Order: sequence, then structure tokens, then C-alpha cells
Amino acid sequence: MSGIPDYKELTNAVASQMRAMRTSQSDLMNAFGQLAAAGTKDGPLDRKTREVVALGIAIASRCDDCIGFHVQTLVKLGTTRAEIEDVLGTAVYMGGGPSMMYATHALGAFEQFSS
Repeated sequence: MSGIPDYKELTNAVASQMRAMRTSQSDLMNAFGQLAAAGTKDGPLDRKTREVVALGIAIASRCDDCIGFHVQTLVKLGTTRAEIEDVLGTAVYMGGGPSMMYATHALGAFEQFSS
């Protein structure tokens, strides 16, 4: 897939840098970890729904790193291709052409993490 990042490589590289930051920026990284835990725990919305929302925001924000992490989590949570495609449709509806381009990245990430 030309132009689509290698999401497994990308998320591993980012995760490695985030681990390094835990040493130099422990307060920041602990706070970010708490924020992530609070933002993804089951509540009125379950974790999968929260991750779907996060993916839509990642697409609209044009953040490949975010797309990688959220798609990876959604695959682990058993999200189907049809569900991903439904999210992509909503993201494109809300974000227009630029979101269409990043929606293709998210679909590529889904294919990579599903294989």
C-alpha cells in the first residue's frame, strides 16, 4: 500500500519513545496514563465505543500515530471491518476530504493489525 504507513512499526517506535519519556518526564507520562485509563474505561459507553470515537477524532485530527494505536486496540477488542468502515464513513462526513485521506490510512492500519 503506497503512502500508507507501516502501522505496526510506527506504533512500536512511538511506544518505545513514550517508554523513554517515562524516565525523563515521569509526572507527565503518569498523568497521561491516568487520562488514557479514565478516557477508555467502561461507563455509560463501553471501551469499544470510546475507542471508536477516539479513532474518528484521530482521523479528523490527521494523527497517524493516534490512528495506529486506536485501530490496534479496536482489533484487539474484536472490531470487524464493517464496523471500522462505518466509523470511517462518519469521520469523512464530519471532516471532508482530508478525513477521507486519513480514513484510507485507518483502513490500511486495520488490514495490517488484522493480519
